[in-house]
Amino acid sequence: MRRWPWISLLLAAALAISPVGQDFIYSAFFSGEQLSRNIAQPMFFMALAVTAVVALVEWWIRWLIRKPRLEN
Repeated sequence: MRRWPWISLLLAAALAISPVGQDFIYSAFFSGEQLSRNIAQPMFFMALAVTAVVALVEWWIRWLIRKPRLEN
């Protein structure tokens, strides 16, 4: 079993390269309208923070599962 959180990172990457994800990233950083950028950027950073928390939780669960195996 790998220690790094590959499931959550793979899901985040799939979402980022999907058409919806690319449109969201474009709205957050490359849109010509300031209002669109002001709305989409905080949402993008919140989604990034949620992804980081999910990855940390996945890493922690994998660590808990692996810990008893290492002690024996």
